[in-house]
Amino acid sequence: MAFATARSLALKGADGHVIDVQVDVSPGMVGTTLVGRVDRSLSEARERVRMAINNDCGRWPATKRVTVLLSPADLPKGGTHYDLAIAVAVLAADKQHTDLLPEQLAGWAFVGELSVSGGLRPVPGVLPMVIAAAAHGITRVFVPEPQAAEAALVPGMTVFGVRSLAQVSAVLRGAEVPEAEPVVASSGSPLATWQGEDRLADLDLRDLDGLEDVRYAVEVAAAGGHPLMLIGPRGTGKTSIAERIPTILPDLTDAQALEVTALHSVAGTLPDGCGLLRRPPWYAPHHSASAASVLGGGTGRVRPGQVSLAHHGVLFLDEFPHFRADVVEAMRQPLESGEVTIARGEESATYPARSLVVLAANPCPCGNFHGMSGATCECTEVQRAHYRRKLTGPIVDRVDIWMEVRPQGRRRGRSFGPEPESSADVLVRVAEARRRQARRYRDCSWLLNASCPGAVLAERWPLDPDAQHAIDVQLAEGRLTRRGLTRVQRLAWTVADCSGVVRPGVAEAEIALALRSDDPARTLPARVVAAAAS
Repeated sequence: MAFATARSLALKGADGHVIDVQVDVSPGMVGTTLVGRVDRSLSEARERVRMAINNDCGRWPATKRVTVLLSPADLPKGGTHYDLAIAVAVLAADKQHTDLLPEQLAGWAFVGELSVSGGLRPVPGVLPMVIAAAAHGITRVFVPEPQAAEAALVPGMTVFGVRSLAQVSAVLRGAEVPEAEPVVASSGSPLATWQGEDRLADLDLRDLDGLEDVRYAVEVAAAGGHPLMLIGPRGTGKTSIAERIPTILPDLTDAQALEVTALHSVAGTLPDGCGLLRRPPWYAPHHSASAASVLGGGTGRVRPGQVSLAHHGVLFLDEFPHFRADVVEAMRQPLESGEVTIARGEESATYPARSLVVLAANPCPCGNFHGMSGATCECTEVQRAHYRRKLTGPIVDRVDIWMEVRPQGRRRGRSFGPEPESSADVLVRVAEARRRQARRYRDCSWLLNASCPGAVLAERWPLDPDAQHAIDVQLAEGRLTRRGLTRVQRLAWTVADCSGVVRPGVAEAEIALALRSDDPARTLPARVVAAAAS
């Protein structure tokens, strides 16, 4: 019986599924047929595999009928990473031209794109594929050599980084492994290298004078993962503040790092030979970006957008009212649930998007309304109303913290007072607040206060009765919605965690209400900041 099965992986979002690549080589009308809901890129695999086998590892069964079934047949499949599995299954099924046996393919997973010469080229999504393989009991995997380090991040997986189809065949047969030309790894764009991934590494909160209330709000947002809005005239430091938020975030845990690295692998943005991404990612798309680039999508395979690539990191949307209306409205889902679902025809994918979302806006289109000294706003009331329309309704209700960033006076420099705290000082408090949350939620599926469901928070971790009463009064007076009430409760817990308080009381509730206020003209009172710091 001329039949063999090799196993590969399919990705649906960031989740991997094991695929049985079943090949039958038998007499009949000469030709090659691929079935199993394959897309165009996979249909072209018949030519890539045929040429790779002829040029590197034997002879293609040109006088027989070759049928390739990718099972399960109801799961859509696309991409070039199935090439290797198809090739080894053909070699094992065609007993006349090779001594590779079908049983020698058992227990292996095969991932890689073949070139005409039989070389193995890197493909996106190797890490989540290998994670899925390990979850299904597969313990050995072949991947392109440049991605061996990425695949080896999965515990308990034996990884073979190979350069060619001939090397894979030799390893399976226990024969001597032949030499092969190394795959040239992509070094990235010179412009990207010039810009530098470490552009924010030298920034520090110490660089910013004044803004004590805003600095405290940023600390609370970083500690609890709360969405934050910074609103103020141009030139007041909104972008400078947002760019320094990653400097007060602790390194990712092992589980977080694996999750973030897998998302970047799916998107194809993971550098060759890269290990786990340990630092929280930072993304700041331009306000002209499309919904597909921010939320995810694209033609063919659905890829994660920047909101997912910033998972467990920071997503900064500067000039938020200038973003397209579909992007603004689509931000509801990640702000509410921490994930984003993209549907394209018959294909849909869900990606995690639990990032710290920071929005920034001017009070008017020109940015001078109530603004800089000597600057005059030229916007009409109609223009201001149109600009602010995107900052109302459901989006506002999903932003936990609102802070106005005001121009600093001339005598607000470090030579007129104590030196501002550094990022390292604030990081110590943020890390300790996150440890408190980790202990409180040790048996839960979330890590931070901003992710805790409201019903669970009210049942298992209620506020002090007097504190809850103060929040209920705001609800009764119409100053809070039901969603806003839950977010104030979460904020109160984060304020307590930052201050080392065991259970939020009236003081923490007052601070949470001040932070939550959706009136951009209302700032956090200095007495509240002083009470929180003490």
